[in-house]
Amino acid sequence: QVQLVESGGGLVQAGGSLRLSCAASGRIFPHYIMGWFRQAPGKEREFVAAITWSGISQWYSDSVKGRFTISSDNAKNVVYVQMNSLKPEDTAVYYCATGSPVSPLEGAYDYWGQGTQVTVSS
Repeated sequence: QVQLVESGGGLVQAGGSLRLSCAASGRIFPHYIMGWFRQAPGKEREFVAAITWSGISQWYSDSVKGRFTISSDNAKNVVYVQMNSLKPEDTAVYYCATGSPVSPLEGAYDYWGQGTQVTVSS
């Protein structure tokens, strides 16, 4: 069993930055992938970014590529996503997830956090 706790969400003006953290505990296997997803009101959940715990492989959605950076700290079992140049359309609840999905871009992860709200004002 794995527990995930997100933090770092909040309210920021457009153009600003936030860094989200996801602390993982429990039985975490080295081959697990850590993903970030988001869901805005009235919209489906969408992929944001993902990383292998080794940090060697990373994936980004086109909508955040160049603005968001995902990183991992294996010693602390924490994964971060640095979000720069935020836009109002980035407003959503952000969730982290981990597991062994067939595709890191899809939502078939084994474990999910409770989410953290990010609100970007115009």
